[in-house]
Amino acid sequence: MFTLKRILYAPTETFGALICDGVPFLLSLEDPWKDNEPHISCIPKGNYVCKRIISPKFGETFEIMDVPGREHILFHAGNTHEATEGCILTGLSFGKVGGVNGILSSKKAFSVFMARLKGIKQFNLLVTG
Repeated sequence: MFTLKRILYAPTETFGALICDGVPFLLSLEDPWKDNEPHISCIPKGNYVCKRIISPKFGETFEIMDVPGREHILFHAGNTHEATEGCILTGLSFGKVGGVNGILSSKKAFSVFMARLKGIKQFNLLVTG
């Protein structure tokens, strides 16, 4: 079981931690909560199934399925809220990127994420916080 625990809602982004079996292993960055509006809001809290897919834009990743009123919600690399488009970015630390709040070492973190899920076609994700 994976958990995305949101730890800080800021005006332009939402900071969180990805937890596997009770142990945090990566950080996350999402859009702020904007009533679940596509491309500009983080997804609602809840339980989701994430399925391995091949994205034309991001390559092999996981899509969060059955988000009410939304589709193509992916995990992928990126550094600031401008790169999220409603998706979940992974990182190793928080910091400033070009003077704005962001997440650092995102490509490396995404590799860690995919390595952790090697051979897994889908997993359950609980979004809290």
